[in-house]
Amino acid sequence: MNPYAIPAVVAVTVATVAIGAYGLRISRTTSDFLVASREVSAGWNAAAISGEYLSAASFLGVAGLVLIHGVDMLWYPVGFAAGYLALLLFVAAPLRRSGAFTLPDFCQLRLGSGRLRKLATLFVIVIGWLYLVPQMRGAGLTLETSAGAPYYVGVVTVGVVVTMNVVFGGMRAITFVQAFQYWLKLTALLVPILFLLLHWQGDHRPPLAGATFAHQTTVTFDQPVRLVVDGTTQDVPAHTTRTFPAGAPIPQVQGADGASGLDWLLPSPVRHGNEGLLATYSLILATFLGTMGLPHVLVRFYTNRTGAGARRTTLVVLGLVGLFYLLPTLYGVLGRVYTPQLVLTGSADAVVLLLPSAALGGMTGQLLGALVAAGAFAAFLSSSSGLLTSVAGVLSTDVIGRGSVRDFRIATVVAGVVPMLLAGQAGNLDVSQVVGLAFAVAASTFCPLLVLGLWWRGLTPVGAFAGLVVGGGAAVTAVVATMVGASFGGWLDILVHQPAAWTVPL
Repeated sequence: MNPYAIPAVVAVTVATVAIGAYGLRISRTTSDFLVASREVSAGWNAAAISGEYLSAASFLGVAGLVLIHGVDMLWYPVGFAAGYLALLLFVAAPLRRSGAFTLPDFCQLRLGSGRLRKLATLFVIVIGWLYLVPQMRGAGLTLETSAGAPYYVGVVTVGVVVTMNVVFGGMRAITFVQAFQYWLKLTALLVPILFLLLHWQGDHRPPLAGATFAHQTTVTFDQPVRLVVDGTTQDVPAHTTRTFPAGAPIPQVQGADGASGLDWLLPSPVRHGNEGLLATYSLILATFLGTMGLPHVLVRFYTNRTGAGARRTTLVVLGLVGLFYLLPTLYGVLGRVYTPQLVLTGSADAVVLLLPSAALGGMTGQLLGALVAAGAFAAFLSSSSGLLTSVAGVLSTDVIGRGSVRDFRIATVVAGVVPMLLAGQAGNLDVSQVVGLAFAVAASTFCPLLVLGLWWRGLTPVGAFAGLVVGGGAAVTAVVATMVGASFGGWLDILVHQPAAWTVPL
């Protein structure tokens, strides 16, 4: 338990509420709540978009995936960042010029179909809630790991703080909050990694030192597992503690999906042949195209004053996001050296939180760990704010009422309570992979709709509706199968767990 983690998280929460309260002073109209009256400068908007976009998957999940699966997971940050290039080229400026407030508004303005608008509303809600659950799961994990608090405390804290901020301040308030939180998140990862790299260099460890335990390490297994050690298997019951001596090889968990030894440095196509190649291409497609279809990202482009401002915003975002994604990868690599036990316990998402204390120890490690915990909480708060605003926006205009300020506030409470309840049952979710599934749904629904709607005059309401039903329906089906743990083996397993390669063309 880190004694400095709670004060750090409290400080971030108080700062978030204070900045949101400042936004409340100038948020009065429906336009303020939905699009900040379209008066956000390119610089502010770029920082806010970056703060909103860099979620639990970016802050915790990428490092955890690199720790477990190796270099093949570098496609996640590459795809997450490169998606803004597609946004810059095809969507940002024309979407801003369309005059829409929300994605369902765009469907109505471009194609004049009320039925299509309702279907778009449904998918905005599905994508938003699918993306919100891992944010709250990450918050629960952060407080549980850093401060020893019960899992639900983090879930409820993020849910309540974000809901109140959006209820009272809307888009204008969260713009200030998200811009501040981008720089906090960058600092929270950058400062500790500098200390960690200097320590690693002075430690004289080769890059592959993570194949063995550097020190005597005690591991507690919460679930029953079967370990493979030097070709022999050992059954480990639940709630068992095992101690591994310094220099001992890291066992493999039989049946677990991950890379071991030198395989950690090999891409999936080398390890798994054509099946691995398909999974890689599908992941790239989902992350690259999915950015264009994320409702909480797209709604921010409605806040720019002009289409040219939207393009400038996207260009700055590319730089800010690309800079950030250099850091979680390093945490995953160093985690292989200093926290190899996380490979065994299935808690890889906690590597960013535990690495400073594990590597550095003492007060320095604890203070840097508290800084990381504060940055993680900022990630959950900023991403959840944008997601909640986008879901509440469509609920208030298309489900609950006619888009008044009162309707927006009621919709925000509804939009916040549902993912809190779902996250309470999601304690074993892999944060980054669930977010990747949300990207697959977005890439299969709103990405084709926006690109064709903006650039092809031949798109009809019937064609757009059919595309959403078939592509979106297939993607959602694959997501549900993945989340309930369905396993099919071989090619079918890849097609279900990484569906973008076949659902986007539909």
